[in-house]
Order: sequence, then C-alpha cells, then structure tokens
Amino acid sequence: MTDPLPPSQTPEDPRSPAQILSISVGHCQPLLIREGPQGGTRKVVSGIRKVPISTQGSPQPVFCGVTGLSGDEQADLTVHGGQDKAVYCYPAIHYAFWQAALEASDARRSRLDTHGALGENLTIVGLTEHTVYLGDLWEIGEVRLRVEQPREPCYKLNAVMGDRMASRKMFLQQACGWYLSVQTPGVLAAGQSITVLPGPRSLTIAKALSQRRPAEAAGAPPF
Repeated sequence: MTDPLPPSQTPEDPRSPAQILSISVGHCQPLLIREGPQGGTRKVVSGIRKVPISTQGSPQPVFCGVTGLSGDEQADLTVHGGQDKAVYCYPAIHYAFWQAALEASDARRSRLDTHGALGENLTIVGLTEHTVYLGDLWEIGEVRLRVEQPREPCYKLNAVMGDRMASRKMFLQQACGWYLSVQTPGVLAAGQSITVLPGPRSLTIAKALSQRRPAEAAGAPPF
C-alpha cells in the first residue's frame, strides 16, 4: 500500500467562508467485521452509516440538542455520542483524497458520492484540522458549538469503507475531522454560515491528533 500524501498545511483557501454544506444522521445497524487471514467474520452494531437530511438544495431544519442531532443514533457512546462528542464534523475537501486513496470495490467507493460517507454529521467547507483549535466556539444561527477533540478512527471505518487500511490512511493524512459539544441547542440547516469565536488557541486539531497514536495507525487492523 502506498502511504497517503503528506497533509497540506494550507489545504483550503483561508478566505473561503466557513459554512455547513450538509447535515447527516444515521440509525444503528449491523456492520460485518472481517477478522484475520482466514476470513472469519463477526457482526457489531454501528451508527456510522449516515445519510444527508439537510442539503444546500434542500436545507431542511434539524434540531441540535446537547446529545446530538435529532434522528441520529450511536451504538458505542465511548466513541461517538454523549455531550462531549455530540456532533461529528468533517471537511468536505477531504473527499478528493478519499476518491484517490480508497482501495475498495466500486460499490463501496460510491459512498463517496454523498456526504456523510465518513460517518460525519456536519460536512463543512472553509475550516480544516489545521485551522480549527480545541476550545473554539462556533456560532451557527441560534446554535453554539464547542470544539472538543479530534476523531480517532477505528476498525468500523475500515469495514464500512471496504478498505482495511482506511483508518490508518485517515490518521496519517490528518483527515479525521473533530467532535463538537453543544453549548446552546437550536436548529441547524445546510447553507448556514459558521462564525468562529476563538478559544485559547493553543492546540489545533491536527496537532492534537499528532500527539495520539491509535493502534490503527501502526498497521492494518481487522477489515
């Protein structure tokens, strides 16, 4: 496998306005995990499969509460969910990387045709792991969110993407996205602008991620 390209320090025009492109939610469903060279499998339950319910073409309102978006489910609250990981945000610019880097069947690759493919709730433009800081506050209409921590990819990403190295690629590319807590609940919709209120500005998501090294980054975890 060819390692991902080194992450760009300026992956997006800094003048691009920060806004929501789409909002996605998902229900908990069985996910087949392939284990070991003998091809054994097991089933786990996951909410990683998200589908857009608010897009720029159809900006439907979605309520955002302290534990996440209305209609969204999470199976393992230690990974995604709860107040500190209520909303998962992902930069749309990374989709181009995945189109080039994903080693999977055409059926699995077709997931990338629709936002929510990486399991995210908010697909955004104008901000990336290199420009988002822990502790920043976001104002989006009546909603206020707080940047909490980077996502740490796991084996479920490998399974849903059909690429046993997907989590490693995500980590090395620093294209993991981040979790937000909900400070002020309210209604969100695609197309809304994001106003950033700077926090301490001591640690970007990219730097916070580089200080961690999940097991998935060291090699190929189970499919």
